[in-house]
Amino acid sequence: MEAAADYQYAPLRIPPGTSRSAAATMLSLQADTGGWELARLQLHPDGTRKVILRRRARLSYLPLPVI
Repeated sequence: MEAAADYQYAPLRIPPGTSRSAAATMLSLQADTGGWELARLQLHPDGTRKVILRRRARLSYLPLPVI
């Protein structure tokens, strides 16, 4: 297994009312431009999505997620 210190994490909140396809597009853009991958996704009853992205710590020179 990989050590947690090998990764950098970024929490995001996607507001309610955002369609599933729009949320997927936003996350795929983050993956393409910043080297992020999906670590966890929580869908809350009000429609808010709480997302945790992660990437290798050695990629920290890449931009942080923008949503």
